[in-house]
Amino acid sequence: MTAGETDPTRVVLAISGEDRETFLQGLVTNDIRKIAQGPVYAAILTPQGKYLADFLLVPGPDGTIWLDVAAVLADDLLRRLTMYRLRARVAVDRTDLKVARGLGDLPDGAVPDPRDPALGWRIYGTQDGGPPEVDWDAIRVAYCIPETGIELIPNETYILEAGFERLQGVDFRKGCYVGQEVTARMKHKTDLRKGFVTVSVDGDAGPGTLIMAHGREVGTLFTRSGDRAIAYIRHDRAEAGMTAGDATVTL
Repeated sequence: MTAGETDPTRVVLAISGEDRETFLQGLVTNDIRKIAQGPVYAAILTPQGKYLADFLLVPGPDGTIWLDVAAVLADDLLRRLTMYRLRARVAVDRTDLKVARGLGDLPDGAVPDPRDPALGWRIYGTQDGGPPEVDWDAIRVAYCIPETGIELIPNETYILEAGFERLQGVDFRKGCYVGQEVTARMKHKTDLRKGFVTVSVDGDAGPGTLIMAHGREVGTLFTRSGDRAIAYIRHDRAEAGMTAGDATVTL
């Protein structure tokens, strides 16, 4: 694939102004200074450390930072960033840019998806790309990559349980940001008891089906592709004999 396929589920915001980097640095989970080397995956959290939105931060023209976010979260995120702006010399605007993505060699102007090489590349412009050709859900399931609004639920999800450390979405040395204290405590003072994993599913069981083992609830199925699925589980209860409805589930 060289032209890429348009992803209509994404919106691009533009962050501009001389305070743009320091403004974002105090809000997002990753170190915005990494943008000098390419796109950065990050999230914004509640003060209690729960997920609100995840996005890609991409270097744009003239120092502008493009924020590539799920369309369902774009309006709320735009309002939230505007609220946080206060006296910072920053502008946050919705753009008409379209997001195309694909696999294989990077075309001119494309950037790699920073979460995982399996997600290929993205390109930003005003022209539509081609029709869908890639089963992105199959890739996400295989590499356990959570999706906005499916596995990642605003005001519920904790990013470490969602694998943000593995997906290069959090930096533990960057300093303070909203929700940082809770996230750091989960990293350094506790063992994660819950989280997303890829499981095998033998039988008929769709997203939302509870996973059980010996009469105890283990977790829930989320995205399924073929005989595999992303599941949210309690690690201490994941064992042989797990079921989801009439299906057998194994790690």
